[in-house]
Amino acid sequence: MLAPLLIALGAGIILALGLIHLYYTFVGTKFLPRYPALQDAMQKGHLQITRQTTIWRAWVGFNASHGLGAVLFGLVYLHLAVWHAPLLLGSPFLCGLGVVTLLAYLWLGWRYWFSTPFRGIALATLLFMSGVAVARFG
Repeated sequence: MLAPLLIALGAGIILALGLIHLYYTFVGTKFLPRYPALQDAMQKGHLQITRQTTIWRAWVGFNASHGLGAVLFGLVYLHLAVWHAPLLLGSPFLCGLGVVTLLAYLWLGWRYWFSTPFRGIALATLLFMSGVAVARFG
């Protein structure tokens, strides 16, 4: 009973971070550049790969897809932990995929983001990995 709870808590943190990320992407000013001229340049500038989009549209799209990925991870692993714990805990693939994904997010957070998401991901990773360890090693 402890292992699924720990995994569900970790997944729930990632779900919350993903929902917050989506909210900040489309509502408010938290993801806007501090300098309006930069946003203006991003809205006018194109990527080398194509002229079909602007840097600003790519920025919004990348943020949205990143948030959706975190929401998907959170929902899938929360669902598995709560309603299909034997399947999740009996699958080295699913447990390993979750751990590897969280470790990748943790590295990205350390390398490229700021302290708040990094700390949230670190806590989620610790909870998730603890759940997997409890399931595997008792």
